[in-house]
Amino acid sequence: MTDEARDTLGLDPANRAPRRRLRWGRRSSRGSFDGASDGTDRGGPTYAALDLGTNNCRLLVARPTDDSFRVIDAFSRIIRLGEGVTASGRLSEAAIDRAVVALAICRDKMKNRGVTRARLIATEACRTAENGAEFRARVVEQVGLTLEIIDRETEATLAATGCTPLMDPQAEGVVLFDIGGGSSELVRLDRSPVSPRGPAPPQIRGWISLPNGVVTLAERHGGVKVTREIYEAMVDEVAAMIAPFAEKYGAGLEGIHMLGTSGTVTTIAGVHLDLKRYDRRRVDGCWMSDDEISGVMERLVAMSYEERVASPCIGPERADLVLAGCAILEAIRRAFPCPRLRVADRGLREGLLVQMMRQDGVWGEAQAAPP
Repeated sequence: MTDEARDTLGLDPANRAPRRRLRWGRRSSRGSFDGASDGTDRGGPTYAALDLGTNNCRLLVARPTDDSFRVIDAFSRIIRLGEGVTASGRLSEAAIDRAVVALAICRDKMKNRGVTRARLIATEACRTAENGAEFRARVVEQVGLTLEIIDRETEATLAATGCTPLMDPQAEGVVLFDIGGGSSELVRLDRSPVSPRGPAPPQIRGWISLPNGVVTLAERHGGVKVTREIYEAMVDEVAAMIAPFAEKYGAGLEGIHMLGTSGTVTTIAGVHLDLKRYDRRRVDGCWMSDDEISGVMERLVAMSYEERVASPCIGPERADLVLAGCAILEAIRRAFPCPRLRVADRGLREGLLVQMMRQDGVWGEAQAAPP
């Protein structure tokens, strides 16, 4: 083994003993992120994508296939990193502790799976918190992970990349939305060309990122006791933010469908399907008509907090957030009336995996990453 290789693995050239903590997410010469591995060949390149959001910490570990990828490990946990940031401007100690625990689990999964390349991103909570840099430094020190804070345009593009395979190939385009914890992205996409070298990059006509997500909106308006008046106030607040984008891109919706990714839309789909427990296989890719969406949202608005807690597709972790998500979705629906919606239980992580694999040319000739 060369000295350079030993350095990559964190080994001292003289005695091969570990001399520093392994750090995931070091920047490579490509400008993306490489994960450290134990040097074991475990069946070709293994990729990891981590998304640390305002509400969730999620990880996917995957290996490329002929024209896509196969997930070999995953992790998802609600950590509410952005809890209280709207009022204080800072990440709380309790939220940081929850994130550190979740990130340590992700680190161990990546190490155990022999990940050879990883990209680890953080979004709105880390973008806006006064102590975001301190939090990232603590994660490096305690967990050995280096987080990359992405901007909102990158977030929108990655969500579009991850969801593009669910676009109806007969549709002229889609209105994609990603309702997050601290922000929400809305993207107008045209039909993507067919590519023999893996998932094709999305054709983005326009995008907008709203500084409203389920956590921030619920903290401002309340999420436990939500009257019809409070609900409509949330809808109106979001609608005012969407209006300029809708004016520019809201015409010509014939042959267009909505494509939604987030806990809000997967929850709505789970309630619609009357699932006794959440089942990704039934939710991801399912279609809902405009009337079906309206029916589920009316049911949710009419529920008490206790009834939302008792719902198997909502539960105590989402009961105070789901109506804020519904309000954001309702504002989007009013601005972009489409007859049907396709539900995606996928998004940023899948977009990260596709982007890395495309850059590495795993589906053939190397392709440039989406803009």
